[in-house]
Amino acid sequence: MERQAVQRAREAFLSGRTRPLEFRLQQLHALQKMIAEKETEIATALKQDINRSQYDTPLLELIGIENEIKLAVEKLGEWAAPRPAEKNLLTISDEVYIQPEPLGVVLIVGAWNYPWGLTLMPLVGAIAAGNAAVVKPSELSECSSLLLRALLPRYLDKDLYPVVTGSVSETQELLRLRFDHIVFTGSSTVAKLVMEAAARHLTPVTLELGGKSPCYIDKNCNIRVACRRITWGKFINCGQTCIAPDYILCEPCIQGRVVECIRQTLLEFYGADPKCSPDYGRIINQRHFNRIMGLMEGYTPVVGGQSDSSQRYIAPTVLKDVPPHSRLMQEEIFGPVLPIVTVSDMDNAITFINEREKPLALYIFCSDKKQCVNLILFLQSVNIHFVRKY
Repeated sequence: MERQAVQRAREAFLSGRTRPLEFRLQQLHALQKMIAEKETEIATALKQDINRSQYDTPLLELIGIENEIKLAVEKLGEWAAPRPAEKNLLTISDEVYIQPEPLGVVLIVGAWNYPWGLTLMPLVGAIAAGNAAVVKPSELSECSSLLLRALLPRYLDKDLYPVVTGSVSETQELLRLRFDHIVFTGSSTVAKLVMEAAARHLTPVTLELGGKSPCYIDKNCNIRVACRRITWGKFINCGQTCIAPDYILCEPCIQGRVVECIRQTLLEFYGADPKCSPDYGRIINQRHFNRIMGLMEGYTPVVGGQSDSSQRYIAPTVLKDVPPHSRLMQEEIFGPVLPIVTVSDMDNAITFINEREKPLALYIFCSDKKQCVNLILFLQSVNIHFVRKY
């Protein structure tokens, strides 16, 4: 089945039907129509997969897809147009320009934590660039995966944009085939396998992975506001977000206040019992539930800590005075557990972050703009900076 889907997509691409911009625009508008018409069904699938709040579905996934489509529709003519290139001695008498061309057939391997946004946003780019795309949603978000398989052929060209469902074996079979580009969102462990498979065909890859994204809270900032923002970013989607704050760095003198501010914010967000809150999610499956519970072993939570295996429920949890070299600090948590590690000052925080693997994001809460800039300049290991100034 996987081989046949890829073959049909390649034949459809080679027919040339994706080259006219009018066709690409039509497909983008059709995808936009699907999102608008099927929002209720999508929200229901996410509720079944991960207990996603009906309010969070548009905010966290659908609005982003719609904005991506609008941008592509608006910019497509500009993106596809020839661009002038600087001449050199070899081309001085020639007409020189760069002409963007479709690559061919793209494999999109989606993720389970945001199964619509992280699958369809790469598809928007593939369509806009005139490619065919084989879409492989994550099997862990089963309801969303099956719904996507049912919906996409109703709105898009079913030969050019097939959906292949299944588990690890189906993904492995796809990776044995040749593609012209692979887009993967997920863990570093699986990404290594994707890259290895792509290398056999010299296929370029786009990898969106995770990491332990730190939050530094300066003692002179507005701690209440900082904790409110960290609480939202950490515990939304039950902590299963690649750019979620993974841990907090702060001086010992403010640790108690940080804990109390997070406690009060959680009470406001999810009530006295988050298990009963319609806005609080669940862990995706039993394996991840057990993994997160294992990371918490040996700690006494200062906030939360309750769990229910039958519902895959883990309460929003805060741990303080976490040792820097503990197991909890060695891998991405990807769940609703927030460790606090104390540092002596900002320089100590910089050293702590630089000694570790590159995180995906950094969150700085500091009232002194000069200090924020200095922190960023001295950090060598951060790809993206999110700076909050008060």
